[in-house]
Amino acid sequence: MAARSRRPHPGPTSAPGASVDPVGGGASPTRPGVGPAPVDELFDVSADGSAVIRVRVQPGAAQDGLVGRHGDALKLRVRAPADRGRANDAVVDLVAALAGVPVRDVDLVGGRTSRSKRVRVRGLGVPELSERLARQLDGGGG
Repeated sequence: MAARSRRPHPGPTSAPGASVDPVGGGASPTRPGVGPAPVDELFDVSADGSAVIRVRVQPGAAQDGLVGRHGDALKLRVRAPADRGRANDAVVDLVAALAGVPVRDVDLVGGRTSRSKRVRVRGLGVPELSERLARQLDGGGG
């Protein structure tokens, strides 16, 4: 039987010259020419007017932090393992730190057993929370 040659996997593809904005979503490789998605697609507004952000969590990471965009969510890394709610507590602590609000103003409203979660931040509207998170992504800190 003749040996088959293996071609290396080409890896992820993107539109030529496409840059990615971690909060805005960047250009779409499947729809060339489409610019950044609106930041608001990351957020919902709760009945009390608080911002609710969608996050994708990587538990057991080497360090805590905001990574960037992951589909229609922001990706967070937390050191805590996904064991008995420890990663959920770490997510709440991290979002509070990133948003610059007390931990008591942040709570998990969806996704307790999933990597995809919804986190409510009381006292901030969507525009202000979006701005604070964008500053964190830009390396501006607080």
